[in-house]
Amino acid sequence: MLKEKLLVLVGPTAVGKTKLSLTLAERYDAEIISGDSMQVYRGMDIGTAKATTEERARVPHHMIDIHDPDYPFSVAEFQQRTEGLIRDINGRGKLPFIVGGTGLYIESVCYRFQFGQGGSDEAFRAEMQAYAEARGAEALHARLREVDPEMAEKLHPNDLRRVIRALEVHHLTGERLSEQLKGQKKQTPYELCIIGLTMDRALLYNRIEKRIDQMIEEGLVDEVRSLLNRGYGKDLVSMQGLGYKEIALFLEGRCTLDEAVELLKRNTRRFAKRQLSWFRHMQDIQWVDVTDMEKISDHLSEIHAIIAGKLTLDR
Repeated sequence: MLKEKLLVLVGPTAVGKTKLSLTLAERYDAEIISGDSMQVYRGMDIGTAKATTEERARVPHHMIDIHDPDYPFSVAEFQQRTEGLIRDINGRGKLPFIVGGTGLYIESVCYRFQFGQGGSDEAFRAEMQAYAEARGAEALHARLREVDPEMAEKLHPNDLRRVIRALEVHHLTGERLSEQLKGQKKQTPYELCIIGLTMDRALLYNRIEKRIDQMIEEGLVDEVRSLLNRGYGKDLVSMQGLGYKEIALFLEGRCTLDEAVELLKRNTRRFAKRQLSWFRHMQDIQWVDVTDMEKISDHLSEIHAIIAGKLTLDR
């Protein structure tokens, strides 16, 4: 039985995935599946760097704007929905193309992770949530670092839901979530090609800072204000996302806009570092260094060669 085909493009934020993905999608008659855990939320456009309306008109995009910001989106739901999309897109003779930077979500699809180990403890979750509210997200993250330092390194302190889940797994099973993930069978059910983009760290950080400045110019403050005014509180998982939590601090009068922007730049640099760390531990990634942005044709030639060696395509 022929395996379904799957093309994947990963890399840290601001490395240039969106622009390149459009070129590749048009070349290979692909449909893009967003591999970003925040782009599922409606009304969160600027801070999540969604593809524009014009870009989505060029290439079909999936897993964008499917939930309101108060919906508890999970990796298990991402996996289930994305597997359905992969079947559908392949069935229509197109190439499914996951593009994004949320490592666990993407890896769960590529290798069909099994979820649900350990069950749940609602009382424990509530206790951890209350702990974070009383002492701060950093304090809860410190507790995770004590029991599972490897998972703590991968999760931002503001990612409360996943920090709490990692603590809950340890609480219920006595095992580290990081070890459970390592125990997943890394055998893909797909004819799989994963391309990773990387670049010089200083250049990446510069691009991150410019992107954030552009987000402010495009109206990120108004976007966050609108979400808060519509009743989406800052304690929601979605509102803990990069850009939203920092700007909410400014709107609450707890810091200046300049301070919020600098905090956002710092947090995003740290996030990019964690993304790279996650992807470096993934198997099957073929890395392409895009530091020299003037050599886009060379980068494309390298990528085309990687795809030709991994996927059997009649195009």
